[in-house]
Amino acid sequence: MANKCFPKFEAYNLKPRILSSSRSITANIAEGFGRFHHQENIQFCRQARGSLSETLEHAITAFDEDYIDKTYLERVHTEYKNCLKEINAYIKYLKTAKSVINNK
Repeated sequence: MANKCFPKFEAYNLKPRILSSSRSITANIAEGFGRFHHQENIQFCRQARGSLSETLEHAITAFDEDYIDKTYLERVHTEYKNCLKEINAYIKYLKTAKSVINNK
């Protein structure tokens, strides 16, 4: 979206913000996984969830500025909801796994 839809003058404002927040989602999940500790993994997933919401906000801003149309924003919002479900399910799994380990 940022590379295709944004005007050149956004090269140093909205474009890097949306690229950074969207890349931060998977980077946080990967970093949490690499910690090998359930509680830290959960915390990094929460940060990923925050980056996901930030990315959606940047897309809303892009829509408000007429860089993207309503159909594109709806697509982003659908992907947001799907990704949010996946992150929340993973957090729930981690909490359950943590509980099982702590009760042994």
